Amino acid sequence: MSKIIFLDVDGTLVDYDCIIPESAVTAIRRARASGHRVYICTGRSKAEVYPELWDIGLDGMIGGNGSYVEDQGQVVMHQVISLEQCRRIVDWLHERKLEFYLESNNGLFASEHFEEAAPPALKEYRRRKGDTDVSEVTVASCFPDMIFGGELYRDDLNKVSYLLGSYQDYLDTKAHFPDMENGTWGGVGETALFGDLALKGINKGNAISRLLEHLNAKQEDTIAFGDAKVDIPMLEYCAVGVAMGNGGKEIKEAADFITDDVTCDGLFKAFEKLNLI
Repeated sequence: MSKIIFLDVDGTLVDYDCIIPESAVTAIRRARASGHRVYICTGRSKAEVYPELWDIGLDGMIGGNGSYVEDQGQVVMHQVISLEQCRRIVDWLHERKLEFYLESNNGLFASEHFEEAAPPALKEYRRRKGDTDVSEVTVASCFPDMIFGGELYRDDLNKVSYLLGSYQDYLDTKAHFPDMENGTWGGVGETALFGDLALKGINKGNAISRLLEHLNAKQEDTIAFGDAKVDIPMLEYCAVGVAMGNGGKEIKEAADFITDDVTCDGLFKAFEKLNLI
């Protein structure tokens, strides 16, 4: 029976050096040749889904942690932060002197000093993911197409990420924007490196539900793969949830089973175990 497969990108399909294991490419192509559908389900906006990902062969994508759904090039759903909400967020972050970037399908738009302020946090993020040499980590290496000097008051945003000076910055932002979905990433609790803001009710599980309605497909035929806390809603929603070996404790506890690390052919081994290839 054909399955519908949902893959997180960073830490699941792509390793922390932004390399796609060849075994993962082989697994996806064989699965699709066998009649299964494969979608990426990622925090990235479409602007960050580079040609090497599409070239693998995908049926579509869920982006912005669930704010955008696309099937075979057709937009199924796109919920964006309003221009008014964007103004409030940008003005607040400027007032707090917190550097940020705006995530849109049309590009990533950095605040005035993000390029100089972000490298320490990006290097620490990579260290925590097991990278032993972070000397070459820069904003350009992590976000090659980031736009500097662009318009910051926008009506096309999926979400906003901002650098945390301290965990209190997140708590204050959460209190100031109770109408938004507030999260952190790059660490657990007070070790977080970034905060983020999105529309209320946005998550990967809800987006998968919308896609299944569009496809007239069944929840019982779904399989999800992820490595981070933000992936838990899709693992809980799908019939089978698989955590990567490099994933955190929380997602491993939410998974039906745990495969190997992304760099150790984890996707390929799981596809084999699930008889997808």
